[in-house]
Amino acid sequence: GNLSFLDICYTTSSVPLILDSFLTPRKTISFSGCAVQMFLSFAMGATECVLLSMVAFDRYVAICNPLRYPKVMSTATSVPMAAGSWVAGSLTATVQTSLAMRLPFCGDNIINHFTCEILAVLKLACADISVNVISMGVANVIFLGVPVLFISFSYVFIIATILRIPSAEGRKKAFSTCSAHLTVVVVFYGTILFMYGKPKSKDPLGADKQDLADKLISLFYGVVNPML
Repeated sequence: GNLSFLDICYTTSSVPLILDSFLTPRKTISFSGCAVQMFLSFAMGATECVLLSMVAFDRYVAICNPLRYPKVMSTATSVPMAAGSWVAGSLTATVQTSLAMRLPFCGDNIINHFTCEILAVLKLACADISVNVISMGVANVIFLGVPVLFISFSYVFIIATILRIPSAEGRKKAFSTCSAHLTVVVVFYGTILFMYGKPKSKDPLGADKQDLADKLISLFYGVVNPML
């Protein structure tokens, strides 16, 4: 339920803006509107990173300890886990957006992206962005590195448990329980890690190709994944 609601919020914060820029002559957005859109996009993305790791834990308990599932994943446990995901995502989005919006922008202010994506906006700043780069690096470790490790360890135990199930029907049922989550994890984390974890090209031609790739990749984790 939280993931479904989150994806509705995620697409609502970006898709109307993308469609508006495609379908109307107006290609502008206000500074405050850009800040709000950046905050929502970052908050939804970070929250989804944490929520997907929580779902991995849920799948782990359901498959590896099914008899203990009602006790372990009770309302007293699941509500704080979900709420913590939203709070963590909102906090990091507040930090990243406030650091980006305090920068001076003195160029033509043309964002080479479909939305006010934070990396595209930072390229327009005419000041030192080392603090932004460091804070983004820390956020990457917390919201990408840690959840990916957590999900990987969870699935090692899940797969080991499934392979010990004697009946083929039982194994098929167990795999189907986590197939949807695993598909979302691969598409979401794969595209986000490629977007925020890869080294940036210093060659102008390579940078242009990279900008195009970044825009297309953002559609995968921001539009395709929620749609699926």
